[in-house]
Amino acid sequence: MAQRHMTTIVSLTLLALVLLAWEILPPALEVPRFIIPTLSDCLVEFQRMWAFEGLWAHIVSTALYTVLGFAIGSLLGAVLGYLLGMSAFWEKVLSPYILALQIAPKVAFAPLFIMWFGYNSIPKLLVTVLIVFFPVLVNVLQAMRTVDRDLINLARAYNLSRFGIFWKIEMPSTVPNLMAGLRIASTLAVIGVTVGELVGGNTGLGFLISYGGGQANAAMVFNAIILLTVIGFVLYSALVRIEERVLHYLPKAHG
Repeated sequence: MAQRHMTTIVSLTLLALVLLAWEILPPALEVPRFIIPTLSDCLVEFQRMWAFEGLWAHIVSTALYTVLGFAIGSLLGAVLGYLLGMSAFWEKVLSPYILALQIAPKVAFAPLFIMWFGYNSIPKLLVTVLIVFFPVLVNVLQAMRTVDRDLINLARAYNLSRFGIFWKIEMPSTVPNLMAGLRIASTLAVIGVTVGELVGGNTGLGFLISYGGGQANAAMVFNAIILLTVIGFVLYSALVRIEERVLHYLPKAHG
């Protein structure tokens, strides 16, 4: 408990020093505000964005599609990972195509989705799903490959059904890898939504970054980036809490 308090104090102190340096250094180094705005400049701009730019609606839009894209992409990745993990034949058949899609830069699909579906929310959702899909799929599939075969053979000796083997042996064994994949995917979900909004969105924080850049409003861009970071941090923290509850039986490292 004392170590946790000490970690919190040091972390908050470091944050305070960073914010103080952000406020003092740019004017001291004579850096123009349109290049690096100070903390106070960003706070003033935040108030203006809240009052005149509909900032809350942009935050809600980005957060909603981040969570939605994360949920859909994670579900598809987990389901396909488990299905391929249970069938060595289909894994070998589909692996080259999955690898090709994994190698292809996901952000490059954004303009294509816009051509297909227009300037709406569907392209950014699809980009997010595509980016989230692969970390979850790869983690689950890798975990399925490393399940203890002796346990599976023992279960078969006791005439346990294929679904029973999956539910009682494979699923519990792969949950740690699944949660690790979800944590990685949660950070990538924010990137996916932002790319979709940057390329062709008319709402969301990514759109504000594009709009602010076009107006040479660095404070707006800084604010949007900070808010995107907060959304990603909240989603990641929620998954960490869920992981602690789901994997409470695993021993924790002490240091």
